[in-house]
Amino acid sequence: DTLTHIQSIIAEQGCDAWWKLDEVDLLPESYKAEAHKWKKGTDTMDVWFDSGSSWAGVAKGRDELAYPADVYLEGSDQHRGWFQSSLLTSVAANGQAPYKAVLTHGFVLDEKGFKMSKSLGNVISPMMMIEGGNNKKQQPAYGIDPLRLWVASVDYSGDVCIGDNIMKQTFESYRKLRNTARYLIGNLADYVPDGQEGSNAVPYDDLPSLDKWMLGRLSSTLREVNESYDEYQFYRAMQALLRFTSADLSNFYLDVAKDRLYTSAFDDARRRSCQTVLHACLEGLTKAIAPILPHMAEDIWQNIPYDKSTQSVFEGGMNSKLTEFEEYAGEQWDTILELRDDINKVLEIARTDKLVGASLDASVHIYAPEEVKKHLIGFDSDENILHPPVKTNGVDDLRTVLMISQVHLVDSPDDVSESCDDKYTMTSENGVVVGVKNASGNKCGRCWFFDGAVGPSGMLYDDLCPRCSDAVFKWEELSGQKLTPLPEPEATEPVT
Repeated sequence: DTLTHIQSIIAEQGCDAWWKLDEVDLLPESYKAEAHKWKKGTDTMDVWFDSGSSWAGVAKGRDELAYPADVYLEGSDQHRGWFQSSLLTSVAANGQAPYKAVLTHGFVLDEKGFKMSKSLGNVISPMMMIEGGNNKKQQPAYGIDPLRLWVASVDYSGDVCIGDNIMKQTFESYRKLRNTARYLIGNLADYVPDGQEGSNAVPYDDLPSLDKWMLGRLSSTLREVNESYDEYQFYRAMQALLRFTSADLSNFYLDVAKDRLYTSAFDDARRRSCQTVLHACLEGLTKAIAPILPHMAEDIWQNIPYDKSTQSVFEGGMNSKLTEFEEYAGEQWDTILELRDDINKVLEIARTDKLVGASLDASVHIYAPEEVKKHLIGFDSDENILHPPVKTNGVDDLRTVLMISQVHLVDSPDDVSESCDDKYTMTSENGVVVGVKNASGNKCGRCWFFDGAVGPSGMLYDDLCPRCSDAVFKWEELSGQKLTPLPEPEATEPVT
């Protein structure tokens, strides 16, 4: 009765009634005669008590939720507020914390680091980032995934900035991920994964060293991503994925893989082993980005060309096998990548002087000290492009991984100087000397490598190297068609 009576008074007169009225006025008629026995409390209850007890009214009071909650998420100012009051009330009542983890974040500032304010006119609406402004050229519609990518890319433990320039940079990262996935999908049209009828996947033990190294890098990245997700370090997860996509995949593996994907015979072991790796990378990356970029991930999954184990990317979780590949020949491939960087620096000088255009226009001479040479000797290429190759498997081959028409390992720095102009030589910190000159031989009309075996030699097509001739022959045999050489361009009269 007393509570119901006080509720009606507060409903009519407001909360101030508690302070204005005496005990006799706050009691119902049946208790007014005993007013002298009652005392009105004037102590203020903690203002955070109501939200601090939400674990009882919300988490514990609803069947679809759990107590203790997995995580409490709020701004860093709540350590002395909601987090503290929740902890005190729950421990007092139940002897345990109401949450398994606490996650705090900073605040969103404008691009210059100022607090957003209507008076300053710097408030940025998430909907404008998603849908764009009235002028789509100045304020383009990025969609929800790029905005989610920005959120996941920043260290939310402190204050974060957002603005047009920041979103443009984030969108470039988004496009990089999307375009990489498109490339992977585009090269898996005739691939049949392991475990399916007619599978053309290559077993791990039969893969070249380059492909095993790539799978090791994939697993290492996915393990880092999973650990980062578990620790709510989303920006670390995105950094790992973007670093893998740009540095390991696009800048190196996919760059050198184009040769065997585009020029090998359709069922060549070099091509199938590469597809095996691309398949693992595609599924691993798609699963890894799904929590952050759900629309892109589902779009990728729906466009995968082979039969999938689930209809949606959000079914089944990550394939554990993709995280179990061991790091492979890391020291050897680090050495090769350093060598590749050195050669590219010299090639850039040669391009500026118009000595060469593409890297395939070049021949490279390399002197390496013994501690470096031991990592290169098993990759020494045949003098000409042979099919099948003799010295290597055609993948773990300096010609292939450096994308240089001819690669010569020489015995001394003087041998490099004698073969190449001093302007196009360089000595690295580890004692490796590289020199660049024009490639010898003729250019293959299909793979564009210069080679001494291209030209009149009794092969099916005189303008192809032996490897491309074999690929064309197999295509003709399979398709029942004949390759028609392009006609020679007609001579034109000089313009006077």
